[in-house]
Amino acid sequence: MTDRFDASAAAPGSPVSGAPAGPTAADAAGARDVHAFIAGLPKAELHVHHVGSASPRIVAELAARHPDSKVPTDPEALADYFTFTDFAHFIDVYLSVVDLIRTPEDVRLLTYEVARDLARQQVRYAELTITPYSSTRRGIDELAFMDAIEDARKAAEAEFGTVLRWCFDIPGEAGLEAAEETTRLATDDRIRPEGLVSFGLGGPEIGVPRPQFKPYFDRAIAAGLRSVPHAGETTGPQTVWDALTHLRAERIGHGTSSAQDEKLLAHLAEHRIPLEVCPTSNIATRAVRTLDEHPIKEFVRAGVLVTINSDDPPMFGTDLDNEYAVAARLLDLDERGLAALAKNAVDASFLDEAGKTRIRADIDAYTTDRLAP
Repeated sequence: MTDRFDASAAAPGSPVSGAPAGPTAADAAGARDVHAFIAGLPKAELHVHHVGSASPRIVAELAARHPDSKVPTDPEALADYFTFTDFAHFIDVYLSVVDLIRTPEDVRLLTYEVARDLARQQVRYAELTITPYSSTRRGIDELAFMDAIEDARKAAEAEFGTVLRWCFDIPGEAGLEAAEETTRLATDDRIRPEGLVSFGLGGPEIGVPRPQFKPYFDRAIAAGLRSVPHAGETTGPQTVWDALTHLRAERIGHGTSSAQDEKLLAHLAEHRIPLEVCPTSNIATRAVRTLDEHPIKEFVRAGVLVTINSDDPPMFGTDLDNEYAVAARLLDLDERGLAALAKNAVDASFLDEAGKTRIRADIDAYTTDRLAP
């Protein structure tokens, strides 16, 4: 359903422009080695959505709990259901899965299982994007919602060793009412959860100008949250400029169209403003036509700090390990290059410095051990 990278198709380390007509045995062995390296590589993930990370098993279980939903209850049928014609269709399907999260028990189950899947991929730290407005407007008590995600967060850290932090994002398509409610939930000390670190803006970009959200981001930033809006995914580079200028973005979600503006690339590189790059997502939503046309190469050549992320992985038939394999092919990376890429995410995260130091040390130890003669 997507351009998922197949290790048998092209070996990481082969030239980015033009794959060989057919893989050799050495290519296949090299690809297997890189995939094995990625599987054990300690990682951080900065752009991954709460509901969008629900595995087919969990989506099917939730759909069975709520049989009035149009979402299939057969995990096998979800592959077809998660095949998107364009970004607008993706949003429709995404919202149908959001509608399955109706009780605090649903919230807790989803959050805990997402953490389990992250831990399986050696993700030591993740900033999970949550849209509380989507749940509270469906009738879930706001305090019960916060208790559910916090209980799952603490259990996941204790049981899996994966540290979770939250980004509360405004669903842009829901307008300023959603912005006001999300801001209230993110800034009221009586409500906001302990794990909350950042404030975002998601949903469609077309027809949803970024400047209108400035007052809400100003309030969130004043309350100590970091600014991480989506921008430049399905619109042009001006949307990224707007996110930087009006929303004081410290990282940009996607930023795909930034490659169209040399001044913007130079600004991102000079100010070390990271891009949260999600290659397979961009193909699945038709933001980019093919993987070989993905602008990640232009970002790296311009000196922009790039992080690799999975966005809504089960919906796009991917996971973070696969996204690193995609990056390995597109950027011609060996194991040391992949380790450096993993450190980018650690450096760009909002984890405390002691936590960053621990994960960097884990990456170095793992790489040294794997590459020792």
